[in-house]
Amino acid sequence: MVGNAGPDMWRAFAADMRQEPDALDRWTERVVGEVAAALGATALFPFGEPPPHPFQRWGASAEALHHSPLGVLIHPDYGLWHAYRAALAFTERIDLPAADGRPSPCESCADKPCLSTCPVAAFNGESYDVEACVWLLQEPRGADCMAGGCLARRACPVGTEYHYEPDQAAFHMTAFRKAQVEKG
Repeated sequence: MVGNAGPDMWRAFAADMRQEPDALDRWTERVVGEVAAALGATALFPFGEPPPHPFQRWGASAEALHHSPLGVLIHPDYGLWHAYRAALAFTERIDLPAADGRPSPCESCADKPCLSTCPVAAFNGESYDVEACVWLLQEPRGADCMAGGCLARRACPVGTEYHYEPDQAAFHMTAFRKAQVEKG
């Protein structure tokens, strides 16, 4: 599994960013493709041609990841500020360390501020109202989410030192809004 937590990967991407469609995906393909070739592996990605690879399932098998009330995976250290960008597939079996069995940090979070912070109550702990979220992101009231990332996600007290930087958050929020609006 190849991923990032916090802004470090973003800084490398931003320094090498090209003005092209799906710039982060293309950059990931270039960088991980080079690493895969050097290691004799095949690079797999969570984007591109279907069928999609089960990255969330793979990640949960590799790390202490749990479902959060927002519906995304949460890590005990990184909180909601991690993502998988690729995986490397090898022809030989590789011995890996035992899975990290730490419990979900959401189990001990009594206040669950992630559920009460969203201006349009898009999260209820069991579902995500994507339409309400996208509507907000197109309105002036959604400017804070667009500029700094989802308010509900930022409200999570786990992994605050891994929050995305403003330009990284704005990049991802813009891409999310665009993709959702294009879906119609």
